[in-house]
Amino acid sequence: MKNIFLFIRQYFNLISFLLLQVLSILLLTSASKTHETFFAGATNEVTGKINSRYSNLRSYFSLQETNRLLALENAALRNALPANFQIPDSSFINAKDSSLTDSLGRVRKYTFLPAKVIGNTYTLQNNYLTLERGSLQGIKKGMSVVGPSGIVGVVVESTDNISKVMSLLHRNSKVSAMLKKDNAAGSIEWDGTDPHYLILKNVSKSSKIIKGDSVVTSNYSANFPSNLLIGTVASIIADPSSNFYTLKVRTATNFFTIQYVDVIGNSRYNEQLNIENSGKNQ
Repeated sequence: MKNIFLFIRQYFNLISFLLLQVLSILLLTSASKTHETFFAGATNEVTGKINSRYSNLRSYFSLQETNRLLALENAALRNALPANFQIPDSSFINAKDSSLTDSLGRVRKYTFLPAKVIGNTYTLQNNYLTLERGSLQGIKKGMSVVGPSGIVGVVVESTDNISKVMSLLHRNSKVSAMLKKDNAAGSIEWDGTDPHYLILKNVSKSSKIIKGDSVVTSNYSANFPSNLLIGTVASIIADPSSNFYTLKVRTATNFFTIQYVDVIGNSRYNEQLNIENSGKNQ
């Protein structure tokens, strides 16, 4: 209390001046409509700017919740895409789960499950992401992962509530890819140098490639649906001793800032793997 009285005593003249100024303005505005209108407009302008700043501040702190809701909405929209359903052979059917079919009787092949990224590396030779969604929430080993801009990686391990994803930025990562414009296929890998770029190998020289061409997932992947964006061609390397190009591809996904992803389940994943691997043991 003593400090408060000392402060008032020291700045008594200034405080008195400010109080008299406020009182003068109040008397002036109450006595004159012109001044009342002027000060009301000025007050509204100041109040509007303060409210705008406050609104922007609230929006900033609510970005995480906004991203979560957008991830849920994107997953719902992707699940509704006709491309995720295929017409089955109906010559013999015992039972049908209605949750896996649409109104035309097409069977769902791909299911999208939203997940939050809670761990991520991109500076190592072998990088992983950690997702806050596990086997209890439908995640299985082998499921593919895609972000808002492009593909991210493949699930390699899953516990009850957490899953581990092998990032595209992993030396052992290989994804079947193709050029969007002519379906020329190749294999996407990472050389362990720059996290902004991947390497697309074994693209035939018969393909007319230019910088900026889109690279997408191919029809040959058991993990990924086809035509998901991987990146764009940044440079073209022609090996004179072979009939193939090696392409440097800038990733569509920003691995430095990714926060939410969709985990994609292929209902025929195990069936496809089993049939593809059956001949290797013979």
